[in-house]
Amino acid sequence: MSDDWSELRDVDPLTDGRVRIDFALAIADLPRLRSQLASAEGQVTGRVRFGRDRGVAVADVEISARAELICQRCLAPFACPVECGGRVAMVADAEEADRVPEGLETILAPGHRISVRDLVEEELLLALPIVPLHAGASCPAPGQMRIAGRGASPGEERHRPFERLDELFKRGP
Repeated sequence: MSDDWSELRDVDPLTDGRVRIDFALAIADLPRLRSQLASAEGQVTGRVRFGRDRGVAVADVEISARAELICQRCLAPFACPVECGGRVAMVADAEEADRVPEGLETILAPGHRISVRDLVEEELLLALPIVPLHAGASCPAPGQMRIAGRGASPGEERHRPFERLDELFKRGP
């Protein structure tokens, strides 16, 4: 099998032959993923095993990668290890997707043709966090960050305008 991971392949021979494809793709070759990353360096490795499940063409995808994301709390880049996998039904159209057994994700394979790159990229996009954040102590806690003139420096007293509001309510009109 050729190493052109973006090449469209017929789904039926892959699934009927229970083909296994091991891959190593450059992250830079995954166009939909690049826009989500701080850097397109590195690679994605793994395997795809094709087969059938209750008459439906499926692909079992296993992925290992290291994605450079931007923390949405501090806006600094950080490395996010990704180890994921999933079972995907490959369907030609929406009508066929309606017949997919419950529990299987679907991916569109027009004309029953798909590329390994599309399978990998889709699985990787689903595995990335919706809001990327540093883990725990790696990122300044929100209370410690100073945003454009807001917040107090260490040792500086903070003005809390509503601190005594409850006292005013207790007094009444």
